[in-house]
Amino acid sequence: MPKALLEARSIVRRFGHVEALRGADFTVHAGEIVGLIGDNGAGKSTLVKILSGADQPTSGTILVDGEAVTFGDPHAAREAGVETVYQDLALAADLDPAANLYLGREILKPGLLGKLGFLDTQAMARETSQVVRRLGVALKDAGASVADLSGGQRQSVAVARAAMWARKVIFMDEPTAALGVVQTEGVLNLIKRVRDEGIAVVLISHNMQQVLDVCDRVEVLRLGRRVGALRTAGASVQDLVAAMTGGVIKEQAS
Repeated sequence: MPKALLEARSIVRRFGHVEALRGADFTVHAGEIVGLIGDNGAGKSTLVKILSGADQPTSGTILVDGEAVTFGDPHAAREAGVETVYQDLALAADLDPAANLYLGREILKPGLLGKLGFLDTQAMARETSQVVRRLGVALKDAGASVADLSGGQRQSVAVARAAMWARKVIFMDEPTAALGVVQTEGVLNLIKRVRDEGIAVVLISHNMQQVLDVCDRVEVLRLGRRVGALRTAGASVQDLVAAMTGGVIKEQAS
């Protein structure tokens, strides 16, 4: 088994007397889509926040490429190549896709104009066009504000932004929860294309059939611990539910 891109070992997170994570483990390798599932209260959100730098563990170890790291904030996680697409997408509705892809990472004009803070909007638009074309994202109007895009297109912009900057892992929190059937298929195909570029994708979802259809592996949390790691090939929704609820796990991933 190759060295993990991102790994969590024995992560504990306490909030006063409440222990949200009780020694949780997690592993993801390059070029795979891993489902992270568990019932409400299993600790999924807390673990994702820790692995994306939005929260810090009480104890435990995070490793990137086998080296222990500390993510003091989301910026540190992004510097390590870890991006997150949250459910609310965190897009600026009044800005166009290019401005959103470069939000907080804007390209400045060369020379004096750049020193004065003038943005190179043409360069950002050009780079954005290349990214969305490479990922197969269909935008009706690349110059339209995000507020005027469909739900599927907004989700695609958020995924494209993460893919543009991620070097290792993208966490996606319920990326299709508010989408219709056609839009969902488009976003799931986009996730597969991101995986095919060698970036690991972690899909957090309550849709068990979708997890089986898209993911290569599934890691299961229950009561703050990892209780199973299953390959999706040959697995069923019943297998996933059994792992989440404490039943017998039919097949363990090696």
